[in-house]
Order: sequence, then structure tokens, then C-alpha cells
Amino acid sequence: MDFNSMSPAAISLELGQRLKRARLNADITQTELAKRAGLNRRTILNAEKGKVQLENLIAILATLDLINQLNMFLPDQQLSPLQLAKLKGRERKRASRKNTPDQTPSSQDTTSW
Repeated sequence: MDFNSMSPAAISLELGQRLKRARLNADITQTELAKRAGLNRRTILNAEKGKVQLENLIAILATLDLINQLNMFLPDQQLSPLQLAKLKGRERKRASRKNTPDQTPSSQDTTSW
């Protein structure tokens, strides 16, 4: 499946459907999954519709024994050697701003601040 061509809502819906299939493959009802995960059934229902908070998704994945899938979903990101050299051993806290054409003052702008 090519997620690049999908909207965030469509991706959320697809992930919800995958979560539902995982639950059904494990032969667990929504109520049983909710009880095991410490959530309510409505949260499971919403998750299967693609509407879920991150903590609840993690609880559901852990209950379905799919928590290790998170490493494939979002692998640990390492800093590039260039970034490490720039930071000189410090930890990066935020991204730098990049100038885009609409942020750069034009040469015709005569407004003075």
C-alpha cells in the first residue's frame, strides 16, 4: 500500500482496519480487548475507525502482542555524522528554521521596521 498518495484520514482509517483484523485474528471481542488493555469498548471501537490517542494505541498493541511492530513502524532515528559534528556532543533539542521563498524579504519590499 502506498501511504504517500493517501490523506492522513485515509491512513488512519487503514491502520484502524488493520488493528481490527489483528483483533479478529486473535479471536478477541472488542469488550474483551478493552478489558485486557484497561480501556473501554468505545475506545477500541474508535481505534478501529482510526481515531485513537497514542497511549491507547500502545495499550491495544501490547494487549494484542504486537508491541514489537512499533520498531518497524517508527524505527529509532540516529543523528547523521554531520549533525553530530555540528552539535559537538550536545543533544539536539529542536529543528532549525529553513528560509522558504515566502519567508525571505523581497528586494522590492521597502517597508522598514
